[in-house]
Amino acid sequence: MQEIQIHGGSELRGEIITEVGRILPAGQILRREPMSRHTTFRTGGPAELFLEIKTAEQLQKLLTFFRESGTKYFVVGNGSNLLVSDEGYDGAVLHIGDAFGTIRIADEKITTQAGALLGRIASAAQEHSLTGFEFASGIPGSVGGGVVMNAGAYEGEMRQVVSRVKGITQTGEEAEFFNRELEFGYRDSILKREKIVVTEVEFQLSGGIRKEISAKMADFAERRRVKQPLEYPSAGSTFKRPEGYYAGKLIMEAGLRGFSIGGAQVSEKHCGFIINKGGATTADIRRLMKEVRSRVKEQSGVELEPEVIYLE
Repeated sequence: MQEIQIHGGSELRGEIITEVGRILPAGQILRREPMSRHTTFRTGGPAELFLEIKTAEQLQKLLTFFRESGTKYFVVGNGSNLLVSDEGYDGAVLHIGDAFGTIRIADEKITTQAGALLGRIASAAQEHSLTGFEFASGIPGSVGGGVVMNAGAYEGEMRQVVSRVKGITQTGEEAEFFNRELEFGYRDSILKREKIVVTEVEFQLSGGIRKEISAKMADFAERRRVKQPLEYPSAGSTFKRPEGYYAGKLIMEAGLRGFSIGGAQVSEKHCGFIINKGGATTADIRRLMKEVRSRVKEQSGVELEPEVIYLE
């Protein structure tokens, strides 16, 4: 998921909403949209404006207008590592989802718009006997955010397969980056640091044997099913992996397996996951995250860093 937050005014004036209506058709504009519908935690209050992006031109016009008008906005993909305040968000949320998720394949290259889900891309690669993207098949995010944070799993990362990225800068200009220019790191890239909004990604894969690709994806899916609490809403791994440690192991050693606050719980299946066991609020989850960090720090001396972004 890609998230870019810009702070401007705290209220959306009438002229702001009018101008948005000149850029987007009415069907792409929602007022007071519950963000619980758009985050994998299934929590969060309403966004004052929720805008469904369908073209790069719409995105560029909105980003330019919001910057020039000082309007508060946030760009979101699949909402897979996002917590939104229970009170909601008093700005504009720009949603880059399936409506902006075209996938094109030519030879061993896959080119996708930023809203395409990583699982869809992995399936498309498998259907065309292309290998190298299997690791991403179970990551619950969109490609824009996945590339921004150099998402990875099972020894694979975006840095290994991304060849080119197009995006829009904070000044509204189009930009293009090749792999060597992206400065990928652990859950990091120049796109994240420079707040580039991704519009298109090109992947360079390799020809493979479809049966072997399918078997690898099935193996990863089974490992996730056994080890991860996929039956509950969550944001995946709640904390980044501390250097030299595993967050889940530290949390377990602090005696927090199954520990709950309200409807939020440290998963009994995998302590690195905080889950919405049922009826959790964002406040419950944040209080639980704070308690986990405190107890792990006390137990092991390690400072856990959240992987989840908080929007208010």
